[in-house]
Amino acid sequence: MISKRIYVAWVGIHFFLITAVCFAGLFSLVAERATILPSALDTYARKAELLAASLLGKHAASTSPVRRSIATYLHAAGIQSGYTFFAPNIPGYHKLIFELNYQDGRVEYESPHFSGKAAALRLDSLLARLGDNRYEPLREVVVKMLALSIWRERPDVKKIRATFGLVSPPSISEFEQGKGDSFQPLFSYDFSLRNDEKR
Repeated sequence: MISKRIYVAWVGIHFFLITAVCFAGLFSLVAERATILPSALDTYARKAELLAASLLGKHAASTSPVRRSIATYLHAAGIQSGYTFFAPNIPGYHKLIFELNYQDGRVEYESPHFSGKAAALRLDSLLARLGDNRYEPLREVVVKMLALSIWRERPDVKKIRATFGLVSPPSISEFEQGKGDSFQPLFSYDFSLRNDEKR
């Protein structure tokens, strides 16, 4: 009989912690205006988020055994993240655009080509790494190689400008106004082939 009470108490505490984590994340989204809910709810959501965080022991001192015990249990049970982990707040992504300048004055815009889902995933991973400052010495070489692959398909191109940037999805309020993704250039390179290289 005592073991059943212990199990019932443990299940109750477990689901209480899950609920607190989920509500803390949900109220955080509302308070940060990442939802379509009216802005009048922001202050109430912030207060509710603080209440849920205090129930999880997050306002206690970092050396507090209660805070450490709750945090350890949440991580061990895999319930440290609630809805916000799966929230539809899509992060920005990187994009590489090639401006192709032809001999006759035409200008076209092209992105790197890929064939198959595996190649698309590799290209996306490569572009994410190009945005990292640790890869700055290799950045120009990689972009030049991608530009060369496009040049081989179109030998009449005189010059290529490669522009790398971050594409950010619109916020909720921008989306409601009909705005789309925004492109913020981070760096660009100009490449041109000498006449002897084009033979």
